[in-house]
Amino acid sequence: MSEHYYSKKPQTESKPRHWTFNLLGHEFRFETDAGVFSKSEVDFGSRTLIESFVLPEVDGVVMDIGCGYGPIGLAIAKEHPERTIYMMDVNERAIALAQKNAQTNGIQNVRIFESDGVSAVEEDVNAAAILTNPPIRAGKETIFRFYDGAYEKLVSNGELWVVIQKKQGAPSTVAHLEEKFTEVEVVEKKKGYWIIKAKK
Repeated sequence: MSEHYYSKKPQTESKPRHWTFNLLGHEFRFETDAGVFSKSEVDFGSRTLIESFVLPEVDGVVMDIGCGYGPIGLAIAKEHPERTIYMMDVNERAIALAQKNAQTNGIQNVRIFESDGVSAVEEDVNAAAILTNPPIRAGKETIFRFYDGAYEKLVSNGELWVVIQKKQGAPSTVAHLEEKFTEVEVVEKKKGYWIIKAKK
């Protein structure tokens, strides 16, 4: 399979760049690089997910699966300083950038580490909410593994929030989630992107 950004070690030559972006009323300074997803700006899908997300009223950490250089997890961490945000990705370059971006933006309530889906999360850690802008190019099998792992990690009444384009499989995502989760709803549709909330 040709390389995509959900690869452990991107082979693309490193070309770091810096820019600022406003999320939830906070200005962030991001460093990005070749070999990571949406390196020039926070992509529309991630922005829509960040703006749509409502933290459920249950205890637990918040997780960002496939965090890339960190915009989703860092925006949620900034907005909810009382929660710990677990941010994970399989891409080593993305993880290094997310750690750097947390530091640059003074965000300390995060744990950022390498993990394929939730595989590296400790057994006794459970989530109130899990967000993902899944790596479409990694294939349906990888994405559905994200969803299934998220279900296992959520507390009762915890929620999985997904952003995915209709043309890239939003309806099949809904169908898959409906097999496991108690409630599944599409909370937002914008420019072909669906924000899907699945409650355990």
